[in-house]
Amino acid sequence: MNEKWTAEDVPDQHGRVAVITGANTGLGFETAKVLAVRGAAVVLAVRDTDKGKQAAARIADAAPGADVTVQHLDLTSLDSIRAAADDLCTGHPKIDLLINNAGVMYTPKRTTKDGFELQFGTNHLGHFALTGLLLEAILPVPGSRVVTVSSVGHRIRAEIDFDDLQSERSYSRMAAYGRSKLANLMFTYELQRRLAGKDATIAVAAHPGGSQTELGRNLPAPLRVLERAFGSLLAQSAAMGALPTLRAATSPEVQGGQYYGPDGFGQTKGHPRLVGSSRQSHDVAVQRRLWAVSEDLTGVTFPV
Repeated sequence: MNEKWTAEDVPDQHGRVAVITGANTGLGFETAKVLAVRGAAVVLAVRDTDKGKQAAARIADAAPGADVTVQHLDLTSLDSIRAAADDLCTGHPKIDLLINNAGVMYTPKRTTKDGFELQFGTNHLGHFALTGLLLEAILPVPGSRVVTVSSVGHRIRAEIDFDDLQSERSYSRMAAYGRSKLANLMFTYELQRRLAGKDATIAVAAHPGGSQTELGRNLPAPLRVLERAFGSLLAQSAAMGALPTLRAATSPEVQGGQYYGPDGFGQTKGHPRLVGSSRQSHDVAVQRRLWAVSEDLTGVTFPV
């Protein structure tokens, strides 16, 4: 493996279709831009289509002639997810890459349109539903991948508490975020187990370390002050933060069920490499129970 993997290592992507959630800004935008430059047909699946169109124009400036389209997707609404999946499967019967990138972090206590706790509902359940609805367009494609973006936050106050999955009894911004990111990893590992033996498709996870994006806009005031004061020391650019996702999505050596993150101290900064996740993220019994509960909550079942 190249230990200093960069965007220059992304293989040619001509002929591939990549759907990226939350691609109008930050990590998603940087991921989309690199894939478009390498020749992929990129779909920016975003809640705000005006911002999505602006992002598409910026990508077109960087990659003249790039095939970039915008798809409305609100991950806080199962109706919106179903409508987006219908549009995507109609417009792209075969999808090579689904990159579950969009997310919210440390939000005040709120719920999605379907009544789920906002962070768990958006970061996990929304992507769970989208993946299940798109999988039939992904499975037949040789070399196809589902890449889900987790976080070092999956280790922080993170627990899949089935007795209070929606944080109705008590709510902590940090714990709810950690739960959603732990769920992202458990989803990836269980999806890969279900895909095993199907040579075409693999499930992979990645995390950006500390990256300078809009994700921190809901940080409590004291943490926002620290971020402004020490952000450059603790975090890297969105372009660097996108590299683990890009490696997970494109590198030939990647295997199903792997997890990629920065190679620096504490996995906060650096070039992407294979990393490990928390012990509890590998609890197979919890993975399977979370999968079943997620199917019940979303009404989405998978063809695997």
